[in-house]
Amino acid sequence: MSEKQIFIFGAGYSGRAFARANKGAATIFGTTRSPDKFETLRQAGIAPLLFDGAMTGEIGDALGKTTHLLISVAPEEAGDPVLNAARKTIAQMPALEWIGYLSTVGVYGNYDGAWVDETAECRPVSKRSVMRVAAEQDWLELGREIGRPVAILRLSGIYGPGRNALVNLENGTARRLVKPDQVFNRIHCDDIAGSLWQLINGNTGGVFNITDDLPAPPQDVVAYAASLMGIEPPPEIPFDGAQLSPMARSFYGENKRVANAAIKAAGYFLRFPDYRAAFDHMWASGDWRDGEARSPMKR
Repeated sequence: MSEKQIFIFGAGYSGRAFARANKGAATIFGTTRSPDKFETLRQAGIAPLLFDGAMTGEIGDALGKTTHLLISVAPEEAGDPVLNAARKTIAQMPALEWIGYLSTVGVYGNYDGAWVDETAECRPVSKRSVMRVAAEQDWLELGREIGRPVAILRLSGIYGPGRNALVNLENGTARRLVKPDQVFNRIHCDDIAGSLWQLINGNTGGVFNITDDLPAPPQDVVAYAASLMGIEPPPEIPFDGAQLSPMARSFYGENKRVANAAIKAAGYFLRFPDYRAAFDHMWASGDWRDGEARSPMKR
């Protein structure tokens, strides 16, 4: 099998975690909207390219040899920016074997705390999730048109080095909002990376919830992080009286427990099956402050 060439549209936090887990099996290109981030991408093992919604010759050249295409760009009112700019090019990519699209569990909307799996009806509440559902369908349709597998990865709340309750406690921004019976779903960035490599190595398509085994109240996560640090957690704040941005409040309007059997059936086993395992590892290793400080695995 020839060496993989992977192209990431939108090489943000998850894309960089994915690239750092590259065991020398692939050449990885990735886009950013800012040249200021080129060095950050290089440190993660990504050859950086600029994409601000318009195709360039450099991007076209890289896509011409790409075997695996990963999209991590949020949809806009006008549709998916990558499809709008590059649909025709992607449809004609000669080496393309697989497409992956990073979506969100927000597409399910509110299930009042009940469990949902990939067969559950999407009934998005927020405008951003409505646009996600449309983008998922557009990518699946393109895959059907060109006869390539498309994997839709519905991610729950992403955390990892540099983005977690330990950091929030250290910098004084951690809060413990309490809304009775509210749970959130979460996933460590290394398990997003692992799931992606599993699907890429099998050229596996389908819809996959990428989430850990333990939906949990957010205040419990903060309390657990505080216990590891040996400090008192911040006081509990009743949700009803809390000062929240409209976006933060919208997150609390959705309550569901997201199941992850499909990615396990595809052969992936979670490195961090719950937040306690992940926080124990991050705290013990000191690997919690900065997600970009970790060097990529040796090529």
